[in-house]
Amino acid sequence: MVHTGDRLRGALRLHGGELAWGARTYIMAIVNVTPDSFSGDGLESAPNAIAHAVEQWRAGADILDIGGESTRPGHRAIEENVEIARVIPVIRAFRAAFPAAPISIDSYKPAVVRAAHAAGADLVNSVWGAPPALLETVAELEMPIVAMHNQNGTQYDGPVVDEVLAYLDGCASRAVARGIAADRVILDPGVGFGKTAEQNLAVLEALPRLVALGFPTLIGASRKSTLGKLVGREPHDRVYATVAATAFAIAAGVDVVRVHDVRAARDAAAVTDALVRGWRPDGWIE
Repeated sequence: MVHTGDRLRGALRLHGGELAWGARTYIMAIVNVTPDSFSGDGLESAPNAIAHAVEQWRAGADILDIGGESTRPGHRAIEENVEIARVIPVIRAFRAAFPAAPISIDSYKPAVVRAAHAAGADLVNSVWGAPPALLETVAELEMPIVAMHNQNGTQYDGPVVDEVLAYLDGCASRAVARGIAADRVILDPGVGFGKTAEQNLAVLEALPRLVALGFPTLIGASRKSTLGKLVGREPHDRVYATVAATAFAIAAGVDVVRVHDVRAARDAAAVTDALVRGWRPDGWIE
């Protein structure tokens, strides 16, 4: 049951259905098929990663984001064939078990995206924005894309928020020019990527400006080091801090939250959506 009126802004249509933008917040669950995730939740074993993906889905995730290369600070890029070998068995197995579930491939490499699409992935989550070769692949395969702001280092020529928004607006413009519909271009300001803790907080404070660009939006602040600095806790113990960031992002109008802890995010989204978006659960009785 949705009381959102004219706030609906198109939908992300996937082979298993659609996610209506503005109806409620969608939960993107993290599935790291890596040995070196910053949050300690990486699962290099395919059977373990598959089991984790199933657990995340049953906990209430709307999208499964499966990645095979860590992007933690100081990480080293891996070869495409290694990344493909990690993620494809997980995507195939999860797709077979849940034919209608939305699956995202967390990669910026065209070869990995092609292999993931063939295995059953629906959309692309790129931590390096929308480079031309990736856009060509995404457009050819008719996949939606999450374009995230990122850069090497934390130096900016002007205010960090201005530069992040200009970067993302450029990504969106190039994607639309390539024929990708605006409601299939999702913008992520990249909390924790190429930013200091103060810069991350500035980006979070300015989320209404991100939403005002007019495209669907995503935030991935889950367990990030900025939250750890604020609360003095290790990654696995930042659930409450992540819930606070999640509620703040939803109140700002963000459409998707990418999280490790699905149940906590689902509860935060239910309460915040009820207040911000007029959402009510099925069967709601006044």
